[in-house]
Amino acid sequence: MQLTINTYSTALFSTWINVEELGLLIDAGDGVMAGLLQKSRKIKHVFITHPDRDHLTGLPQFVQLNARPDWPKIYYPSDSRSFLAMRDFLQRFDPHIPAIDWIPIMDGGSVEIKKNMEVEAMRNEHVPCPVGVHKSLSYKVYELKQKLKPEFSALSGREIQEVIAQKGRDFVTEQVKTNILSFSGDTPVDDYGKWDGSQTLIHEATFLKPEGDTENDPRINKHSRVDEVLKMVSEIKVDRLILNHFSTRYNREEIDATVRKYLKEFNIQIPVYLIYPGEVRRDVLKGEMVNG
Repeated sequence: MQLTINTYSTALFSTWINVEELGLLIDAGDGVMAGLLQKSRKIKHVFITHPDRDHLTGLPQFVQLNARPDWPKIYYPSDSRSFLAMRDFLQRFDPHIPAIDWIPIMDGGSVEIKKNMEVEAMRNEHVPCPVGVHKSLSYKVYELKQKLKPEFSALSGREIQEVIAQKGRDFVTEQVKTNILSFSGDTPVDDYGKWDGSQTLIHEATFLKPEGDTENDPRINKHSRVDEVLKMVSEIKVDRLILNHFSTRYNREEIDATVRKYLKEFNIQIPVYLIYPGEVRRDVLKGEMVNG
């Protein structure tokens, strides 16, 4: 499935990702409305990864301009009370705006966003908290299709229809889930298997080298390094990679040089796209690749 991905991501300042075909917004950092303008009206589902300000401060204007009966719906990590506080504040601040749904979600929870499309939430380790407490999430988008079970593949079309007439379509088909898009959110690299099989993986890469909160301080929220992400990608199946959330301490040339160094070291051949600090990227997958 072709995806039109518009995004902005600068560590500490703002992150948002819009997928036009899915009416989907993941995170809503500052400036999301200025970046999307009227395109925001088509968004029906908003998934927020965690309550850091750079991932949610665009919500007040988004809600003010787009709230209408039934849509949009906002999903947030179930144990983050910040979202309920924002909901209550916005209802008082803009009492003339229709109330919208703020829906808690946890690890393993899934939401149908349109026919045969669902978003699944997955715990990550950005915010230190006990297992079973949900304060920081990643999201995966799946396309769902019904496929003929292998044991019926040798039958003719007429024979298959006869079986369906007798036992129902579910007897001869099985559901196939294809992970068309994954978004890490802010997170350290940990379980490679989380992203294996992603057609498009958007993964944060805050740091180019060991520094800042990549040190082993349990009190600090965790991020990823470029080399860690690319090593992981070299060992799993991903069709294309988008790196975002770079720190502003690095300029474009430093980011390019570091990413190309590790692409060569880990022999990565898939298309890799970069979201540079301070730049809105529109239709990312039709744009420039760092290894193009």
